[in-house]
Amino acid sequence: MPGVSSDSARGALVPLSPESPAAAVYPLRHGLKSPISRLSISWSRGNSLRVSVFAAPSSDGSVNDGDGGKVVEVKLGGGDGEISEAHWRRIAYGSVSPFALLQSRKNAVFSLSKFSMNSSPYDGDWWDYIMEYSKDINALLVNQKSASVPVLDDPKSVITKGEEPTSLKAAWELLEMFYAEKPSHSWLPERLVDWLADYDSLFSGTHPTVHSKLVDFQKELVNLQVVEDDPKYWEVMSSALAVGWLNIVVKMLRLHGSYRLDQLSNRETENGLVEAVAVLISKMPRMRLEHEAGKLGECYKAKPDFVKAWEKWRGQINKLDSSAFWFQCAHQQTREGLRSMLQIMLGNANSLCSATYNWIELYISHFLYMRPLTVGLESMYSLAQKSIQLKPMASAHRLMGLIIGILGENTEVVLAECLKGFGPWMVAHAIELLTAGSDHAEMLLHEERQNLGGISIEELHRLVYAQVLSSFPLTWQIAPIYLISCMKHGMVLLQRLLSKQPVQDNQLLLKSIEICRLYELHSVTSNIMKIAGVHHWKHGRKGSGVFWLQQARDEYRLNRIALQLFDSVGKTISDESFKQWEGLIQLLGSDSKTAGGLEFLHKYRDFKKSLRQIHDGKATDSARQAVESLISVHIISYNLLLQVTIILSKIITRANIVM
Repeated sequence: MPGVSSDSARGALVPLSPESPAAAVYPLRHGLKSPISRLSISWSRGNSLRVSVFAAPSSDGSVNDGDGGKVVEVKLGGGDGEISEAHWRRIAYGSVSPFALLQSRKNAVFSLSKFSMNSSPYDGDWWDYIMEYSKDINALLVNQKSASVPVLDDPKSVITKGEEPTSLKAAWELLEMFYAEKPSHSWLPERLVDWLADYDSLFSGTHPTVHSKLVDFQKELVNLQVVEDDPKYWEVMSSALAVGWLNIVVKMLRLHGSYRLDQLSNRETENGLVEAVAVLISKMPRMRLEHEAGKLGECYKAKPDFVKAWEKWRGQINKLDSSAFWFQCAHQQTREGLRSMLQIMLGNANSLCSATYNWIELYISHFLYMRPLTVGLESMYSLAQKSIQLKPMASAHRLMGLIIGILGENTEVVLAECLKGFGPWMVAHAIELLTAGSDHAEMLLHEERQNLGGISIEELHRLVYAQVLSSFPLTWQIAPIYLISCMKHGMVLLQRLLSKQPVQDNQLLLKSIEICRLYELHSVTSNIMKIAGVHHWKHGRKGSGVFWLQQARDEYRLNRIALQLFDSVGKTISDESFKQWEGLIQLLGSDSKTAGGLEFLHKYRDFKKSLRQIHDGKATDSARQAVESLISVHIISYNLLLQVTIILSKIITRANIVM
């Protein structure tokens, strides 16, 4: 999402003074020879600038074809590169409903908790509400650029292309895992294993990873005739095994040349060793609730059952490692590669460190093979610090800072990393997860702070996000949902937001009025209508101007308009001149209360009808009605009075003749 406007930004709902970001530099590839005489810059579509580059003419004043100038478009950065602006807007609109529903449920839960001294606001269905909210938000973050899944499985395909991951979705799943799924904290290590399998590729842009090594090997695999002779084959298998990608490892083992029918009889012992390792990998005990369909490994929910299966499995690995069959294996690369994989499964620290490429991969490998029963964030944080020391990184990915903040149970760090890495949207919605069931986080984020103008951190971040939404014409109308959840300043800022909306566009005007009525902001509704009425009147749209002033019941301005109109209407009483006012009279309707001073147009119309009837021979009654209508028009111009006097004298003469 776009950033928050600064203090100097006109019309900012929440004046902020963030640190000045470094100036962004955009390359301008125009292909013209120096020198350049001048530039012309204008806005193009979306977030693009149109830059016209003009080359300086040669010494003789001539310009070669194609060298006179170029027009190029420069796309300005708007987002993190992984998510398009259109997808951000879908996320912004889609997250409104889950957010509003959770706020409604939260208000109901806290209202009920006031009637019971022993009732906690987090009892009952609260965790279900949080998980429903988190899942709804998570569903919005699915990448729109997901790759298509092939119909036929390629036997030499190591990496299966699926949904392209994004850092935003990875960050949200981390928060969901640690905060929304608190009853399942016993399974956190295994949840982290699955998380890395989904998002390890995100780290490939800045650091080598297991995923990037597999992708590179996949490209070379097509041209390999004997895979077991290539050292990279054993290297990438060991790395994949270290992070628990068992299906990939077993599939790669089955690519071994000893499985070929023409080789099976000659390499029976070698094939037996490869298959034995593949079976051990596929039977690896896992301390988790369940596996996805097709995933290898055996799941155990109870700790005693897991420990028993783990000891048996490790015993089988030790037995195979000390087997005499290794001496009968003639293929050196196979022998060394398989035994290296056994060392990984036995939890050899050096083997794990060599097989992984960054601290998060090493961290996951320790959970799998050295400390599978790790529980508690304190133990997990200590292991993370040890992994960082063993595998330091020159530059940390934004997700890694978030992981450290979560493991360290530091809410301030988590908020800071969310804001720095993922923007105001993330913070405004993630706070609901951070405060779920945590008294410390709730106190920290809900405490009113004098240095923030008497508002809480939670309210501040909602206001900041509302500021971002209100800065753009495509998203301003969802800002009120977040403003009304801010108890201190939300309603005042909502009134300010609605009053600032332009009134030229009828649809925008109607939307503003609809929001005002939804939140019962009657005074704001009236002011918007008055502004719209004056604007339309000044720009020559008299009917629209009078309509909105009528809706606002602005008698003062309607009376002033009446004074202006009277001079125009009263210049003549001819039928032709009066036709231009018929539409306005119909617009006023029959309700005199909303017409204000313009009610004289109704009386004047009645007077005109009476005059027409005089010419039709109905003199007496029509004369009486004309006089009454004329008297009811309180103000009359001199010219009109003179014309009316002449007509009335004719009426009186005609009446005398009749008598």
